[in-house]
Amino acid sequence: MTLEFPNPSRSFDEERNAVRFIGHDGMFEVRFFVEVEALAKSNAELRSKTASEGAYLAAFDAARSAVLDVARKAYSRDRRNSLTLTVENFR
Repeated sequence: MTLEFPNPSRSFDEERNAVRFIGHDGMFEVRFFVEVEALAKSNAELRSKTASEGAYLAAFDAARSAVLDVARKAYSRDRRNSLTLTVENFR
């Protein structure tokens, strides 16, 4: 099956300091977390300690296409039900 992202919802996970989103591989749900450091890589506002949850979600939305591409690539290498995307994944 192919990894799809039919649900555009995402949320901020304070505990992980990451944006959480869901993918589907057929009937299997795959949880993804993209660390804020990965989102902040190209956004000076997000590198400040005062960045808000809304700013992280907006950055995710702006980079959604690239994030989903990275998620597909990471999942193709490691087909687990939960993956965390870091700065390294975006290089």
